[in-house]
Amino acid sequence: MTTVERGLSHPLGPTITPAGANFSLYSKHATSVDLLLYDSVGSAMPARIIPLHRTGEYWHALVPDVGHGQLYAYRVDGPWQPERGLRFDAHHRLLDPYGRGVAVPPTYRRNPASVPLGDAEAMKSVLVDLSRYDWEGDRPLGRSLRDTIVYEAHL
Repeated sequence: MTTVERGLSHPLGPTITPAGANFSLYSKHATSVDLLLYDSVGSAMPARIIPLHRTGEYWHALVPDVGHGQLYAYRVDGPWQPERGLRFDAHHRLLDPYGRGVAVPPTYRRNPASVPLGDAEAMKSVLVDLSRYDWEGDRPLGRSLRDTIVYEAHL
């Protein structure tokens, strides 16, 4: 197992690099953030727990020995001050808000937010290598932002 490095605070989310996978998460009020790595979607406990480094309001680490398909979640601790909108609870396993894949264990169930799931029942993020995606011949449109109209629709 190779030593975890500080990594970079940008870009946000998981990024596969030649040196390994860089994980970066924004949390202004967190007091600690752990990256939890799992061997399978139904693992009862993490195979590795990696404390992330803090730079300003960003938490990050470069993990050399992980890649495409790695299952992970975050454990974030901080103040419990609901009157200020701060509801940190280190018992919860959190998906990566910048992640591109999710794995759902067969034992998953929807609980009220006040009831944390165990590791075996919690959804996990999946590290995705974007270079493996088959675009099936699609290419960027090459249209300038000036000539672009963006619509938003709620279904």
